[in-house]
Amino acid sequence: MVGKKSASKVLFAMLLVLLLALAACNKAEEATPDDSGAKDEEKPKVEEEKEEESGEKLYSIDDFSNIKTNEGEAIEGGSFTFGLVSDTAFEGTLNFNFYSGDPDAQVLQWFDEGLLTWDANFVYTNDGAATYESSEDGRTFTFKIKDNVNWHDGQPVTAEDWLFAHQVLAHPDYDGPRAGDVLNIEGMAEYIAGTADTISGIEVVSDKELKITYLEATPSLITGGIWTYPLAKHIFGDMAVADISSSPEVRQNPIGFGPFKVDTIVPGESVTYVKNEDYWRGEPGLDTVTLKVINPNVVVQALEKGEVDTVSSFPVNQYPDNADMANVEFLGAVDRAYSYVGFKLGAWDEENKVVKYNPEAKMADKNLRKAMWHAVDNNAVGDRFYHGLRWAGTTLIPPSHPEFHDATNPGAAYDPELAKQMLDEAGYADVDGDGFREDKDGNELVMSYASMSGDDIAEPLAQYYIQAWEAVGLKVELLDGRLLEFNSFYDRVGSGGKDDPAIDIYAGAWGVGIDVDPSGLYASNVLYNFSRWENEENDRLLAAGISEEAFDVEKRKAIYNEWQALMVEEVPVFPTLYRSMVVPVNNRVLNYAIGDGTGYYLNDIQVTQDTPIAK
Repeated sequence: MVGKKSASKVLFAMLLVLLLALAACNKAEEATPDDSGAKDEEKPKVEEEKEEESGEKLYSIDDFSNIKTNEGEAIEGGSFTFGLVSDTAFEGTLNFNFYSGDPDAQVLQWFDEGLLTWDANFVYTNDGAATYESSEDGRTFTFKIKDNVNWHDGQPVTAEDWLFAHQVLAHPDYDGPRAGDVLNIEGMAEYIAGTADTISGIEVVSDKELKITYLEATPSLITGGIWTYPLAKHIFGDMAVADISSSPEVRQNPIGFGPFKVDTIVPGESVTYVKNEDYWRGEPGLDTVTLKVINPNVVVQALEKGEVDTVSSFPVNQYPDNADMANVEFLGAVDRAYSYVGFKLGAWDEENKVVKYNPEAKMADKNLRKAMWHAVDNNAVGDRFYHGLRWAGTTLIPPSHPEFHDATNPGAAYDPELAKQMLDEAGYADVDGDGFREDKDGNELVMSYASMSGDDIAEPLAQYYIQAWEAVGLKVELLDGRLLEFNSFYDRVGSGGKDDPAIDIYAGAWGVGIDVDPSGLYASNVLYNFSRWENEENDRLLAAGISEEAFDVEKRKAIYNEWQALMVEEVPVFPTLYRSMVVPVNNRVLNYAIGDGTGYYLNDIQVTQDTPIAK
């Protein structure tokens, strides 16, 4: 562990030296990604210089296409194998109203979907399973579900199903993470409080028509602010809400209205789907799809052997060694996600459904938090571990949303000397001369760090951050002395509402929704505010970002620029890396795309031969 002389410390100290040396070479050359996720105009030259100095080849996500090249003629039917890359089993909460983790979302996408779809600018269109119109004041939306949209058991998807989903999310026994997504509806507060038996703002006009009146007209409504996932009332309507998420109808025999139907499930390991001939977009081109969990360490072998046609994610650190893999085409796009380090500043108040900020928490001093950000070199991490396909994060709105990402805000640049100065001035001194700083009262300061396991760089990456903090005199140790698998990590960080008090710092990742509104991770009344931080100015700006004034794009940009600056100053969390998706797809596959607004859907996928092409 940190603070003890051992072979492992020497190894990671060498890694630290390598990264710091790389950073020293690059410091004068640092370039911030521009607001499209692309490198700026000088970046190619900088990359060439970095490659010469570091010996590492760097890549740009701009050099990838997000749509597969079609080669060959499609066969009739056929099968497709999808690798869900994970070092742990998927949890198996297979309903959009209840799931919490990305692995379950990967399973869900093949058999279920929302009623609305969106374009490349993340704006809802009328091309989905339902259409919509809004009133002149922007508060009332009328939705019409298309006549041929049916559940897999043949029952029609109805307006009652859509209403029922809202009622379940608002129920006191609801045990999922999305109750906050339906609060901006007229009459919802009264329904939640139990003073009304119905939600006055939702009207079932007919079997296929639903009208919803929102409390506030907000730009977020048409970019992700509408709850679009119905819940089959004919299946769940007589079930106690507290029992739904653990029911066989969610865990073993889930239902949807997507392009494929669930045939068999091996819990946590695999799912076999068969095509939904009655799919509203048209009969899928494939007969069957098999999803299976693939450990991150064997992704390359599985692709080379033709065991899978594609994977949910490809470890970008492995791309350089496999860029020339002959049997696949690599697709790429800027990801709607970022990695971050968070600080535990309180706990979740289960009774009142709000965060309970603790101003006396170990990590309460923002100068300590800011110094820890200055102490780490995320540019070097992105280059060394990810070969330029991840890059240093600066603010908490990523470049996947270029209209609102503030590319002029530099965040907290790598500056260990400034970090030391900040710690000195804040009163964190090395009193006993052992190389580690004590707290402001002169007591031993040891911080516990929770980080997830994953691919083969998860451990050295976690140890890099620990060593970087040690370099400025802070003693940080891995929680339980080990990395945590995905489900255990989020359970202990607080995804179920119970925060592990042993955690001081944690390394997370956040998949950003199509709506730029960051409230889902940072509002004081959302469960996923894992730092448990609250701030009056934060609340004001988050509310302003989805207010009527924010319909003016320039005003909304100004609001979110101010919010990004606030978060850089207060640092309840700090971004470490922005991400790209690099996804290999077998050469036999046709009509496959990643990213948003491509016009390709899962029912479009076809293949040119019966089995994947092996290397």
